[in-house]
Amino acid sequence: MAEFATLLESAQVWLWHGFAVFLRVGAFVAMMPAFGERSVPMRVKLVVILAFVLVVAPAVPLPVSAATFDRLTVLIVTETLAGLLLGIGIRMLVLALQTAGSIAAQSTSLSQILGGAAADPLPAIGYILIIAGLALAVLTGLHIKAAQLLILSYDMLPMARFPAGSVVSEWGLGQVSQAFSLAFTLAAPFVILSVIYNIALGAINKAMPQLMVAFVGAPVITAGGLFLLAIASPLMLEMWIAALDGFLSAPFGVRP
Repeated sequence: MAEFATLLESAQVWLWHGFAVFLRVGAFVAMMPAFGERSVPMRVKLVVILAFVLVVAPAVPLPVSAATFDRLTVLIVTETLAGLLLGIGIRMLVLALQTAGSIAAQSTSLSQILGGAAADPLPAIGYILIIAGLALAVLTGLHIKAAQLLILSYDMLPMARFPAGSVVSEWGLGQVSQAFSLAFTLAAPFVILSVIYNIALGAINKAMPQLMVAFVGAPVITAGGLFLLAIASPLMLEMWIAALDGFLSAPFGVRP
């Protein structure tokens, strides 16, 4: 009976520990690219969360205090908040890729093609970039990097401790500004192409007012946009995956 009581006490400690890790991992996976998409069934997400818990929990120190109602309330709030912070940071990079696709599509008159192909309305270029980016992230070991990030996050965001509001607000502002900066950088070739196209179209219209330049120029900008997408998409995805790796390695670090 003494050995059974010891085993039962150890099981309670591990269950309490697993639940604490589950809170952070669950919130993180809900916002995670590829694994947390709306198209993924909830049962699959639950299996993914449990798999991450089995990987992360042994590397996290066991809780020193017993499970009480007050501690449980604090734990639920703090761990869920920590997981959401990390997940939102990664999700901002996905939104940056989506914004870059929208800017590129709007610049090349391709913003209405296949607009409803995703859970959120996306232009064709944005949809292609999102699928390619998520596939590239998974192929380069997103699950391994995410598990490492979760393990290291307990050093940056200790369990059952609230992060400082000023630090979180400053960090969030930096993530938003970086996401929009990255989006415009990725879409810069398409914006430049659009500017050149409109300048050339204006010059032709000035020289030949009787010519319907819109009907002549529409196929040109569409073909040019598709050609530029084929050339620039590998470089765009390379820059995006580098930004994603930078966040996964140092989510609260200072990056240019």
